[in-house]
Amino acid sequence: MPDHARKPTAAELDLLRTLWQLGPSTVKDAHAALQAERPTVTYANVLRLMQVMHGKGLLTRDESQRSHVYAAAQAQDALQTNLLTDLIQKAFAGSGKHLVLAALNAHVTDEERAEIRKLLAEDDTDE
Repeated sequence: MPDHARKPTAAELDLLRTLWQLGPSTVKDAHAALQAERPTVTYANVLRLMQVMHGKGLLTRDESQRSHVYAAAQAQDALQTNLLTDLIQKAFAGSGKHLVLAALNAHVTDEERAEIRKLLAEDDTDE
């Protein structure tokens, strides 16, 4: 399957975040967790989304029980790294520096900026 077909949509990322938090889950469990955040989400929508994601290779499915158990096919950090690498290549011409600068200019609070400075200072002392 082409790489672009395996990239999760926004709805699929929401479900992946839920599964990373819950661990392997039935559709019923995932639906209950998602419904707590978005009351309008239906069981049928979650079931269909999980089936599509399984077809795309984003989820694994254990069919040994009556209720199938789904799990994320990739660890959260691995998928995030792949998506970030793709974003850097496509949107920032391969420059991680430009990605970081754009993020710092647009989406970082003063508190987060201080935390980043602290992490960078710690990293400098480790070298």
